Amino acid sequence: MSLTGSVREHEARLANCVHCGFCLPVCPTYRRLGDEADSPRGRLYFMRAVVEGRLDVGEDAFRTHIDRCLGCRACETVCPSGVEYGHLLEEAREAANERHTMPLVTRLALAVFLRPELLRGALLALRLFRGTGLPGLAVRLLPSRGFLQQVRLGLGMLASSAPPTIPGHSARNATDGEVARGSREAAGEAAPVTGMRDPERVALLRGCVQAGLFGRVNEATCRVLEANGYLVEWPRGQVCCGALHAHAGSLHHARALAKRNVDAFDRTSAEWIGVNAAGCGATMKEYGRLLESDPAYRERAQRFAARVRDLSELLADHGPRAGGTLPICVAYDAPCHLLHAQGVAEAPLEMLRAIPGLALVLLERADECCGGAGIYGVTHAKLGSWIGVDKLQEVESSGADAVATPNPGCIMQIGAWARIRRLDVSVWHPAELLDLSYRLGGLYDRGA
Repeated sequence: MSLTGSVREHEARLANCVHCGFCLPVCPTYRRLGDEADSPRGRLYFMRAVVEGRLDVGEDAFRTHIDRCLGCRACETVCPSGVEYGHLLEEAREAANERHTMPLVTRLALAVFLRPELLRGALLALRLFRGTGLPGLAVRLLPSRGFLQQVRLGLGMLASSAPPTIPGHSARNATDGEVARGSREAAGEAAPVTGMRDPERVALLRGCVQAGLFGRVNEATCRVLEANGYLVEWPRGQVCCGALHAHAGSLHHARALAKRNVDAFDRTSAEWIGVNAAGCGATMKEYGRLLESDPAYRERAQRFAARVRDLSELLADHGPRAGGTLPICVAYDAPCHLLHAQGVAEAPLEMLRAIPGLALVLLERADECCGGAGIYGVTHAKLGSWIGVDKLQEVESSGADAVATPNPGCIMQIGAWARIRRLDVSVWHPAELLDLSYRLGGLYDRGA
């Protein structure tokens, strides 16, 4: 469907923008470029111009400014008119894709994520390459200029998907028996599970990058949920959530993947659908909107979306339990698609506060995008690097030993820039830190 047609169906949503300007100071691209065309209201103006026939969707200006958006949706958080900018952006990109060819790296990524067998093979190859240590070595040796800057960032992201350690702290060997016993004695007995008379069942999303490069996070998620009284299952037949495709404007592929997941998760009896990746959770919570024009899936997708919960939300409902002492300083950075798209702000902090001894700090601009935005840092090297370096400077200023952020893309983006800038800081998913605390506190030894 053309942009004129797709946006006209929701013209009232587009017209909600009153040009107040509240979105300007929270927009990462506008803050750095100072160009109204690279602000949310500027992009909405372009969309209205296309709908009203004042601008052709094939114009380079339309594609350039729509493509330059990170899709962080920080504008939605501050918008007093409730403009659904993220959905309109995806529709605009879908229309732009009909007239312009997407970058080769984007086309390849989307094609691979559509084919589970090919994706598993690609991620296996990346894990093997990561295991050689060559990506980390290349990050230190390659210069940051031209095309090599993009290669260096990509390799840094891969290297940063490896299991993290805590610089200068004994907990880096957290599975060591002596460390675990000492922490267990300091922590004492764990608090009992509260608020769950009958165990609730959670069907977990494996994810794509999460399963392929962050399998340890999925394992930690499962252990942590079980320790907090949940019953966990992994539904068969699930596929990529479609987030990358939706954000890139490949909505027909996103819908196809969404239908397969609705089918797969409908075969479970679980009360909840658990997700530990912010980008996946945001897309899955919006399946009802994505499939609203499909009579066969509309109501099923709405029911599906109502069951989706981020890991931190599930833990906040019944805990989370306290674990063993982990005396480190951790800076929390909020993934855009958890904070802005899902509106989940406090639950991840509750996870981290459940860890005795952990000093929690918020980055100065923890609500701003890290510049990852899927593969944005690779496809928009200059602007993505600008945003990424700014985020790393905030990490450095915090004085933290580690960063916690519940999204694989954010972990890799922040981790890559830490490697490039040689900042000795590790990047974790909060589930890993809570799982480590539980192991140190002996919760798994005693049984949850």
